Amino acid sequence: MYFQHSSDLWAEHPGLAAGVVLATGITPDVSVEEPIAEFTAVAGRRLAVGPEAEFPEIQAWRRTFSKMGLKPTQYRCASEALLRRFKKEGDLPRIHPLIDLCNAASLAFAIPVAVFDLANVSGGLEVRHATGEETYLTFSGETENPEPREVVFADAEGRAHARRWTNRQSGLSAVRPSTASVLIVAEALHDSAARDVEELIATLSGRLGEVWPVAPKTTMLSRSAPRLEF
Repeated sequence: MYFQHSSDLWAEHPGLAAGVVLATGITPDVSVEEPIAEFTAVAGRRLAVGPEAEFPEIQAWRRTFSKMGLKPTQYRCASEALLRRFKKEGDLPRIHPLIDLCNAASLAFAIPVAVFDLANVSGGLEVRHATGEETYLTFSGETENPEPREVVFADAEGRAHARRWTNRQSGLSAVRPSTASVLIVAEALHDSAARDVEELIATLSGRLGEVWPVAPKTTMLSRSAPRLEF
C-alpha cells in the first residue's frame, strides 16, 4: 500500500507538513482516559488564553480553505471543529479508544488528525484534487461525488475517504470495533508546522505503544519525499 500527496498539492501548498503513523494490533478493549485527560488539559489551557480562531494552526487552515474557494467559517478543518465542540461541551463523545485518543491529541496540538481503517482502503491513499467522478460514502450511508478540484483522500479504486482535505472523513474507512490496522495522518500549514507535526506523531506513537501491544512506525513526508510505501 502507499500514502502520498500529489505533486500539484505540494506545489500549491509548499508550507505543508505531513506526518504518518502506521499501527497494527489495535483493539477496542482498552482505556485511554489518562492520555485523553492530559491532552484535553492542554487544550483547555490554550482556550483559556484565547479562542481557537486565533490559534496559528487554525488560522493557517482557514487561509488554505479560503484559497481552495471554501468559506472557512462554513467548512472547518477537523481540529477547529473539535476545539469548538470541546469549548462548548467541556468534553468530546467517546467513539472508539483510538479515535478518542487521536481526537484528544488533535485538540492539544490544534492539528487535524485523520485515522483510516486500512482494511477498507484499496491499494493506498493519495491526497489530490478530485476529478468529480470519485465516490464518497457518508456516515449516514449516502453516496456523494466530490466537486472537481476539491481536495480528497482517494484510493486506487477512486473512492474518496475524506472530502475538502481536512474537513470531513468517510464512513467507509472509519475505525470500528473490528479495526486492527490503521493509517494515522496529521497535516499542518502554520509556520512551525514541521516541528509540531513531528512532535504530534511521535507523541501519538508513544501513546499507542503504551496502550496497545503495537510497534507503531512514524514517517514525515515532504515535497522531496512525498510517498510512503508499506
